[in-house]
Amino acid sequence: MKIRKANENYETWLAERIPLIQADLVRKHQLMKQAPFPFLRATFYRWAQTWPEGSPETFAAPVALAVGDLHVENFGTWRDVEGRLIWGVNDFDEASWMPYTCDLVRLATSALMAIAAEHLRIDGKLACQSILEGYQDSLRAGGKMIVLAEHHPALRVMAVERLKDPEGYWAKLNALPSMRKEPPESATKALRRMLPERGLKYRVAHRIAGLGSLGRRRYVALTQWRGGSIAREAKELTDSAWLFAHPTRRKGRILYQEVLDCSVRCPDPFVEVHGRWLVRRLAPDCSRIELPSLPAKHDPIRLLRAMGFETANVHLGSREASVMAVDLNARKPNWLFRAASAMAASVLEDWEQWNKGQ
Repeated sequence: MKIRKANENYETWLAERIPLIQADLVRKHQLMKQAPFPFLRATFYRWAQTWPEGSPETFAAPVALAVGDLHVENFGTWRDVEGRLIWGVNDFDEASWMPYTCDLVRLATSALMAIAAEHLRIDGKLACQSILEGYQDSLRAGGKMIVLAEHHPALRVMAVERLKDPEGYWAKLNALPSMRKEPPESATKALRRMLPERGLKYRVAHRIAGLGSLGRRRYVALTQWRGGSIAREAKELTDSAWLFAHPTRRKGRILYQEVLDCSVRCPDPFVEVHGRWLVRRLAPDCSRIELPSLPAKHDPIRLLRAMGFETANVHLGSREASVMAVDLNARKPNWLFRAASAMAASVLEDWEQWNKGQ
């Protein structure tokens, strides 16, 4: 099936579950043309279709509660209840039960694409090796939270680079125009519950963000509180695109909260799922880390090892370490690089067809 038809089928499937914002979908389609990496980020549904055929040996693996839409820009920071800066996976919109290798192959594929785009300066085989070593380290340790307050100095330097311009972050957020229509009552209730005071006055804006979730309803409550700006976002959730490609007789279930609760993780006290709405705090220290925001001199080996380590932190919430370890030990050397290379070629072919209108 050609990519344009696959995209049409997916958006039809999605529209049967939640309302979609057509103007945002048009923007998403344009962003998908820019380069293979944003195309990958925007098309997890397509990955779920092509990965089993493109890399059948990695598709045959034990199942775990996995991220699904994992890539090198799906990591960020937040503050735990102690105010410590924590680093880890930033988004679980597509979480579902799937072969645990999906996350590893997709993360490695995104790393190869980031290398090709010169966002990461590292050899492709070494990048895949670093991801896998970090993953195995986490399995051996039984998982461990990545706390930046007193550990991981190299990762901390990379993570806090974008925190040097909080004024720019808030200027961009506060410049969003207020909505004329009120959000759904369910979203309004969810936003109000996350504000620091009852009865606090705020305005609501529509936020255009992300790529995979672009087109969904996303509301931001903006206000001033005790001398500074604060923001809370409500994003609509629905079934994982994994279920679009792999239908099940069982009714789909949003697993966002479940994966948050069971992962080896320092919870973000400002992230909650209320019905179909994911509500979270927005702030410079509580957001996704984009590769261009990394310092000019960064350590890609440490960064990719940390990404692999955190991936295992997620998987260990649903499976014993020995399950993944036995499967990994049975795989041939360089299996991850070969699989990622094959999938990078598959994504590139789809991207080229997308730009040709096929």
